Amino acid sequence: MRITIDENSGFCFGVIHAIRTAEEYLQAHHTLYCLGDIVHNNEEVKRLTDIGLRVITPEQFRTLHDTTVLIRAHGEPPETYRIARENRIILIDATCPVVLKLQQRIHDFHLSPENRDKQILIFGKKGHAEVVGLMGQADNQVLVISSFEEIDKIDYSRPAMLYSQTTQSLEDYYRLIDCIQSRYDACGHGEMFHYADTICRKVANRAAQITEFARQHDAILFVSGEKSSNGLYLYDVCRKANPNTHLVSHVSQLEGLPLEGMDSVGICGATSTPMWLMEEFKAKLEAKEKS
Repeated sequence: MRITIDENSGFCFGVIHAIRTAEEYLQAHHTLYCLGDIVHNNEEVKRLTDIGLRVITPEQFRTLHDTTVLIRAHGEPPETYRIARENRIILIDATCPVVLKLQQRIHDFHLSPENRDKQILIFGKKGHAEVVGLMGQADNQVLVISSFEEIDKIDYSRPAMLYSQTTQSLEDYYRLIDCIQSRYDACGHGEMFHYADTICRKVANRAAQITEFARQHDAILFVSGEKSSNGLYLYDVCRKANPNTHLVSHVSQLEGLPLEGMDSVGICGATSTPMWLMEEFKAKLEAKEKS
């Protein structure tokens, strides 16, 4: 059996930066609080908690004083920074630069007097850490659209500006734009709708790369945490390209998978999947082949 790991899979730049920042701090101080899971992958979170990372909730964060807290790549709303100032918390800010730029755009748009009557729309997953941070840039005066059915909630008599969570599907985003534009056109207010392409291209390009990779193998092991939005999206992309795709998060799940007789197995993952975990899957498969 030929077993290949997709070289384009694994952590994106923002996640790599956040994890390296945490590791460097832990080498010197041994303990570090992190506001929320540093990455949506349980295996990587466990690796880091084993060396001193302490994941906390927003409620726990509010009770801390005189300590240090890491802000992960997803970013945080302004409220988090206010609490930190009041509680004398030192923040190590590892917000992804792409997310940070989008936060600033929404913040500036919201504060501009000429945009006072305009709706701010965000295409993203409700409750996702990045989306929560983006909403905070506009005092939460935002309509989050998670599905095409929710465009009914838009007020088509008022101007609107649409942004997207950085890790959303580029294809879905432009389909959504077309749907909203059609609604505005039908109301005679086509000029009232505007949008910004705020999807990270390094993430968006993964879909095309993973489609090509999936087609080159008899079976695919897609390694991802179940809480990863990007993981669930790319898994679906992978499964469409190769129906013999299996979603796995731990090597113990290899038992019972129908991989017997396969000439080639590809291993790939999300932007939140560590390379060491994909390598662990490969090593386990190779060991099974030899036994």
